[in-house]
Amino acid sequence: MTPEPLIVRAATPPECRNCNSSVPLDEHFCPQCSRIQSLGRHGDYFSFFGLPRQLVLDPQDLDRRFRDLSRQFHPDFFYNATPAERLASLERSSYLNDAYRALKQPVSRIEHLLSIEGLPLGKSEEGGAKVPPSLLEEVFALNEELDEIRELREAGTDAAMLAARLDSARRPIEVKRDEHERQIGEASTRWDGQASATADERRATLESLRQLLLERNYITNLLATIEREAAAHG
Repeated sequence: MTPEPLIVRAATPPECRNCNSSVPLDEHFCPQCSRIQSLGRHGDYFSFFGLPRQLVLDPQDLDRRFRDLSRQFHPDFFYNATPAERLASLERSSYLNDAYRALKQPVSRIEHLLSIEGLPLGKSEEGGAKVPPSLLEEVFALNEELDEIRELREAGTDAAMLAARLDSARRPIEVKRDEHERQIGEASTRWDGQASATADERRATLESLRQLLLERNYITNLLATIEREAAAHG
């Protein structure tokens, strides 16, 4: 069964605790009385920043939005406010920091998009326990090479020679990583251009991004394995 996208909008708009006016979920302050709103139910970092769900963002624009909201939410401005408003400023400041960290980096930005669109990676998948089919050849070759390097190390082989073997083993994995970065960039650009695409087309792009990220995580683990082996030789 196809998972449904995460819904972050309430069935009815929340009400301002001060004036009882309806306040859209993505509004930080009541349009009627200008009081800061409690965070309530949220989950979409893009909308929190007033951004569309796009993966290619202008870093300077994101930084500007972060600074502006940081000033608006700063607890110092609510020192003499009601307890509810002071709590709201703290909640929004904390949530803002989480949202900024997630959207600032391309990979965590994609992970968040996948989550709110109903295709989260899942903690069990991030470690890449199962070898992705597209990486079987590289994984097999690397495991064989590392086994040989360990045997050579136990036999007392020169450290410089072992380091050279590790560098040679690292290169094809790094090439694979760079190719994945390129493919992720292309898929991200494709997603941003699909505002008027069909649901199936958008879904296919999301599934492609998800698979690429799973493979990328596995590649990262392979490189970490090589680095640990190199440290053991140090």
